[in-house]
Amino acid sequence: MTVNTIIKNRPYLAWYVKDPDRLSEESVLEHVLNYGNWDDVQTFIKIKDIDETSRLFVKTISGARNNYSPSIKHYFIRYFNYHANANIK
Repeated sequence: MTVNTIIKNRPYLAWYVKDPDRLSEESVLEHVLNYGNWDDVQTFIKIKDIDETSRLFVKTISGARNNYSPSIKHYFIRYFNYHANANIK
């Protein structure tokens, strides 16, 4: 199973994307964290593992722009710092 399978199985996560197969892993993670439920998040983590998911999250929030709401960003910074020992600031 790939992370794009999550979007295929749950089209409401990226309803505006014409070709979900072309989404990057970072984009799929962003859609899952912003619009998915806890089961969607856990499915992503099971596919990529907690450390890789944390690395992808850090990569997306490190850029000049990201699409996470402040509450989502804050929650997952704390989550990955605790569960993946990510040391995100």
